[in-house]
Amino acid sequence: MKEFDTIAAVSTVLGEGGISIIRVSGSMCIKIVDSIFKAKNGKALSDIKPYSMRYGHIVERETGDILDEVLVSYMKGPRSFTAEDTVEINCHGGVTPTKKILQEVIKAGARLAEPGEFTKRAFLNGRIDLSQAEAVIDIIRAKTDLSMKSAVLQSGGRISKEINSLRNKLLQTIAHIEATVDFPEEDLEEITGKQVGKELLEIDKEISKLLDTADEGKILREGLNVVIVGKPNVGKSSLLNALLMEKRAIVTEIPGTTRDVIEEYINLDGVPIKIVDTAGIRETQDIVEKIGVEKSKEKINESDLIILMLDSSKELDNEDYEIIDYIKDRKYIVLLNKKDLDSKINKDYLHGLNSKYVIETSAKTGQGLESLKQCIKDLFFNGEVKSGDVIITNTRHKEALIRAKESCISAINTLNDTLAIDLASIDIRNAWLKLGEITGETLEEDIIDKIFSEFCLGK
Repeated sequence: MKEFDTIAAVSTVLGEGGISIIRVSGSMCIKIVDSIFKAKNGKALSDIKPYSMRYGHIVERETGDILDEVLVSYMKGPRSFTAEDTVEINCHGGVTPTKKILQEVIKAGARLAEPGEFTKRAFLNGRIDLSQAEAVIDIIRAKTDLSMKSAVLQSGGRISKEINSLRNKLLQTIAHIEATVDFPEEDLEEITGKQVGKELLEIDKEISKLLDTADEGKILREGLNVVIVGKPNVGKSSLLNALLMEKRAIVTEIPGTTRDVIEEYINLDGVPIKIVDTAGIRETQDIVEKIGVEKSKEKINESDLIILMLDSSKELDNEDYEIIDYIKDRKYIVLLNKKDLDSKINKDYLHGLNSKYVIETSAKTGQGLESLKQCIKDLFFNGEVKSGDVIITNTRHKEALIRAKESCISAINTLNDTLAIDLASIDIRNAWLKLGEITGETLEEDIIDKIFSEFCLGK
């Protein structure tokens, strides 16, 4: 079967660097690497001790020419990443030597690994569950310390532990119901509809606690998408530069200087925030600027948070009011910029806007930036970004929890209406199955394949 082939791939970034690593996993890994490896001590690789390294050269099988000086390490299954015998070839970093060695490994009998296949094997071999496997890619893609810490906790089984605890409680309830229904004549402790309902309410409460973290978790995993909008020359690019603490955007007094969308990440107490600086929104005859304005409107619709900048040194006009109407039904923060100049804005004219999210700032001096950051935390994290808690970061996990919660509520309603515990057990079993999708125990094979196909090659 395909799953039992010996696979190989480059597990480091392909490019110039100190070292590159070619990972080989499967029952034939020692034999395959031994056929192209010449140890300095002259010994065959077949007698290498597990969890040790051997120095030597990789040679071309056809010519015997030396390709590179390498270190070969050996991890014996099941105490390896894939839970299979695994060999890693550490060669000099560089595209040419790395590719050449991988080619020789393939010629010697290995198959090129598919994206995520090493981690998939770890899952199929029972070393990790699906939620832990998904955390591997989250660690690789983490943009801040906090998002990495959350992914590391998940990779260590923190979420799996919570999910397995809930599934065990549901399974005990199902077993108790079936014993009561199937063996009424036996001297067994019967379970009543009232008892089942009480247990389900507790489980529903625990699922709700996990779901409450999902919105914050999604932001930790994917980042918060923030777009800066406003008329030309109100200070949008100056704000971006101030938040980044570098001159990323060109700033001039000429309206329409920014004609395209500029995207950058900042770190807000461990939360990755993608700041998007847009072209000023206004009516214009300039074809290039008009395209930029349309892109700005697209970014507003895609954003999690809109920062509207108004020039406080000028009175509001119809263009300002149009932008306010465009964003007031979304999550927003309004910055009255250029506070270092005389203010001419009458705040009474900011119709329909929450004054809590209206801040006076000066992008030039940095005044008000801390208030802006605190406002973002208030809007999305109840004022504080917490670490160390169990957080649901994956949209797939959130959906499974929602379906499990719905099944629990359906079972509770059945008990309230009919007291028929055998009918309620159908929904309880569905909740158990939905939670199993998170750890991969009850998930269909094609969905599992799709999840691992999104991994990088060599992981």
